[in-house]
Amino acid sequence: MYNILICDDEPDIVSALEIYLSSEGYGIFRAENGEEALAVIRENDINLLLLDIMMPVKNGLETLHELRRMSNIPVIMITAKSEDADKILGLDLGADDYITKPFNPMEVKARVRSQLRRYMQLGAKTAEAEYILAVGGIRLDEHSHAVTLDGDEVTLTPTQYEILRYFMKNTDRILTPADIYRAVWGEEPYGAESTVAVHIRHLREKLEINPSYPRYIRVVWGHGYLMPKKK
Repeated sequence: MYNILICDDEPDIVSALEIYLSSEGYGIFRAENGEEALAVIRENDINLLLLDIMMPVKNGLETLHELRRMSNIPVIMITAKSEDADKILGLDLGADDYITKPFNPMEVKARVRSQLRRYMQLGAKTAEAEYILAVGGIRLDEHSHAVTLDGDEVTLTPTQYEILRYFMKNTDRILTPADIYRAVWGEEPYGAESTVAVHIRHLREKLEINPSYPRYIRVVWGHGYLMPKKK
């Protein structure tokens, strides 16, 4: 059973999310602010965090910034439609996805399943033979899920790992934001271009010497992105 932590200072929202997700068999933990959420994560085996942005004591963005120093568990931000800037900032800080109030129960369940599946696949062990993807100085081990750049380990979130893996399996091919979203999130990309762009920018910051002049993930203006096989 997977454990999900819901962090929001509005009891009605927490109760609604708990009803949606407990019906799927998830274990539910609750927190009213970021300080409580971090304490719950330190003391329990939490597999995913649903995190509100606007909260007292410690808001969602502050909480996310601190969380990413100690854990790569998936984080889905809880946002209002008016919080577009905060959505982008949340993705920048390491959030994996977001859901917008008012909630569609089916969408909430689908996004949670998608993030848990990706996270557990990243951490899962397999008996299959080791398989290495290599492009330039990047090496991605599909057996251990380790990524190195010029011999140095690179720490990626599950979403960043899957985006990089998709690029490395499709070198010399222009990939649109829609292609990437379908492959990584497993959903139709309605208005998801900004989400993809933020994750790629964050990924570049970890892989490129100068993210403004990328070697590995290049923009093809008006079309999408390209990872050249040969450097």
